[in-house]
Amino acid sequence: MLAHLPKPAVIAHRGASAYAPENTLSAFELAVKQEADAIELDVRLSADGHIIVIHDNTVNRTTNGKGMVSDLSLAALKELDAGSVYDDAFHGEKIPTLAEVFETVGKKIFINVELKNETIFSGELTEKVAQCVREHNMASRVLFSSYNLFALRQIDKLLPETSKGLLPNKGLSGFMVRTWLRELIPYQSVHIPSQYVTQGIIDNVHRQGRRLLAYTVNHPADIQRLIKLGIDGIFTDDPLLALRTIAKKQGWFILSQKSVDTFSY
Repeated sequence: MLAHLPKPAVIAHRGASAYAPENTLSAFELAVKQEADAIELDVRLSADGHIIVIHDNTVNRTTNGKGMVSDLSLAALKELDAGSVYDDAFHGEKIPTLAEVFETVGKKIFINVELKNETIFSGELTEKVAQCVREHNMASRVLFSSYNLFALRQIDKLLPETSKGLLPNKGLSGFMVRTWLRELIPYQSVHIPSQYVTQGIIDNVHRQGRRLLAYTVNHPADIQRLIKLGIDGIFTDDPLLALRTIAKKQGWFILSQKSVDTFSY
């Protein structure tokens, strides 16, 4: 569960995407090897109703194909190369399904599943994701997040035991969520861009009994600033860099403890 993650948690954004093509099995497996605390991924539905792990609503940016994800069948999506656009070393990498991710790394690492519902009231994606989570016994190992309030409410009804994270929009809708609507929407964490994180925001979220997670953090100075403020977790493309920066920031305590252990009699 979310509460079991260390603080600050290092969450590999779309996998270890600084080293491998985003949202692929290679990126997720590498995040596990790099000892990230969790991975984050995005899910959408194919034309024939399969849960596809991809961020954009088209395949144009991350594959050698073109077209809307929702217009392509699973078979058509599986014909695409999702690796060569990143680097020729990943030639032949495929777009994974959520089931494939669960089967490959589901028992090895905590997973943040961001629900990319095509329409605000559509429940098909949420229902199928909930079914997939049940089939793979992953309820205690996932955190759902979404900008879609209806998706979060629906996933809470289908899987009340899972953790939920809110991605608040800017403007009026975001203000409403941050005020009275927050009491109507079940969530345990808030995820915001790192540049907006302040001590006041962290303190406010903590007073609500929730965690604050920041994205996407790829520079040591930003990581150090967030640690000092007391951030609960960071989404990063570079888990290795984040872990090394955290270790360096906490190094004096670690060194002191090792010295005690080494020279105690």
